[in-house]
Order: sequence, then C-alpha cells, then structure tokens
Amino acid sequence: MDSSTNNETTHEFPPFFKVYKDGHVERYMTPERAATGGHLRAPTGLDSETGVQSKDVVVSPDSGVSARLFIPKINGPGQKFPLVVHYHGGGFCLGSPFMKTFHNFLVSLASEANVVVISVDYRLAPEHALPVAHEDSWAAMQWISAHSNGQGPEPWLNEYADFGRVFVAGESAGANIVHYVAVQTGATGLAGPNIIGTIILHPYFGGKENDKMIDYMYPTSAGFKDPILYPEVDPNLSKMAGKKVLVCVAEKDGLKDRGMAYCETLKNSGWNGTVEFFESEEEGHGFFLLNPSSDKVVPLLKVMVDFINQN
Repeated sequence: MDSSTNNETTHEFPPFFKVYKDGHVERYMTPERAATGGHLRAPTGLDSETGVQSKDVVVSPDSGVSARLFIPKINGPGQKFPLVVHYHGGGFCLGSPFMKTFHNFLVSLASEANVVVISVDYRLAPEHALPVAHEDSWAAMQWISAHSNGQGPEPWLNEYADFGRVFVAGESAGANIVHYVAVQTGATGLAGPNIIGTIILHPYFGGKENDKMIDYMYPTSAGFKDPILYPEVDPNLSKMAGKKVLVCVAEKDGLKDRGMAYCETLKNSGWNGTVEFFESEEEGHGFFLLNPSSDKVVPLLKVMVDFINQN
C-alpha cells in the first residue's frame, strides 16, 4: 500500500483527534502531554500533603470500565463521608481520572470537602461512539449503588461512603454525563444512593448549530431532538434526582451561554429543586484543571465545598 495513503486523514478535529483513511484514530499531542512525554498518569496511594488516599477499581471486567477512588484523611474508626460520583471532561474523547490533571483536582476536592470521590473512566469516542460514554457512566452508577447496603465488591465504598449523602459532579462533557446520570437515577427510581445534589461545571450541551465533531462521534443522535444533547426536550427532566443543582460557568468560556441556558431550562422544567449559579470572572473553559494555580480556583472550590456541606 502506498505509504502516503496511510497518512491521509478523513476527519480532523483539533485539538482533540484526527481520523486516518485506514480508520485509526490519533489524539493531538497537547502541550501538557508533550511536556511530560505523553506520561500523564498519576500514581495512586497516599497524598502526603492532604492525607487523601487513592486506588483504582474495576467497575466492569466485560467493558473494561474502571474508576479511581479517593478517601479523605481518616481520623478514627467508623467514619462515613458524603460520596461524590465524578465524571471527567474532555469532549467525550479525551481524559481519564488517572491523569494528573484530574487526579490532583479530585485530591483537592476530597480533602477540602471531606468526601469520598469516585471518578469513572468511561470508554471514549470515537472508538466507542456516543452514547457509550453515557451508558458506561450509568452502569457505573448502578455498580456504585450496589454498595449502599455495605455489601458491594469494593471495601472502601462499603466502609467509608455515606449513601444517604450522594452528589454527582463533572465538568464540560463530564457535566453533560452527570446530568444524564442524575435524570436516569430519578426516572428509574434507582435504589440505594440518595442523591442530594448535582454539580455542573462549565457544561457542554448542544448549541444552536450542529457540532461536526459531535455528529461524527454520535452518529445515532436525534440532533436537536436528542435529550442527551438538549435537556429541554427530555420528557424525564422533571424527574431528575436530587433537590439542588450548582451550575458553574466561566466569564470567558465559549460555552458559558449554554450553562446559563441550562439553569433556565431546569427552572422551567417542573423539576422540584433549587438551582444555584456561580461565575468565575476573567477565566476560560476548564481553567481550574488547565491552570490550577489561578487565584480563581480557591473561590470555585469553596463554592463546591459549601454546596456539598450545607444542609
């Protein structure tokens, strides 16, 4: 075969991925990945600064879906902590809770909010077309829920997670997944977790025009009538689990308007809960991950911590 043919691309979606004529997919080398030689995986174990411990767990041997679990500093026997179920961002095609970017943020959240965090490593598009990411995430929530009676396969969840105080949280594409999981939990009446609230950070939802990358990754989408992309058309929206939602946006984020629209959608949906809103000024999309030294990270984290810990 002509080697030049192997280098031909059929689709390019910078800074996410490109697809070659032979069908293989290549992620773009971001500056962060280049600086570390592509080695972004954070080790598990004890974080000496915070006392947070982490480990990786298998959610589904069949699909290969796994998760990273974080527990805050333990000060004595019998301690139970609120549980945060997290879904990472990355355009549905990048990212993992094992990456340093997400790992470090979740260590901070576990420490500052004094919570157990489990972050799901769902399968990525385009190799696994949407809505596989959503299906994996929902299956993971069901697996997590199996620990609510203290008899699940993962000892840390059995011992330390308070299933009477559960939150779901995610950023960007992960915020989209969080919304989906919260609606599914409420609509199906999933037994076990008592979801108190949902944290939506810099969310991705469908816009007024077609997104070509989403079209490629989600070939079975119903377009503007797809409830995964457009919550306002979801007949189950009013059944969403939880009694409160925190929506966080950033002033310079191109997706800010979609986060604001999501707030209005919830308020007008008949959902019987409260919507809280927070905007980070002078910052862009996902800044708390991409620029963790920003002085705007601490106020954002505080809002999240207060949301979790308030009665």
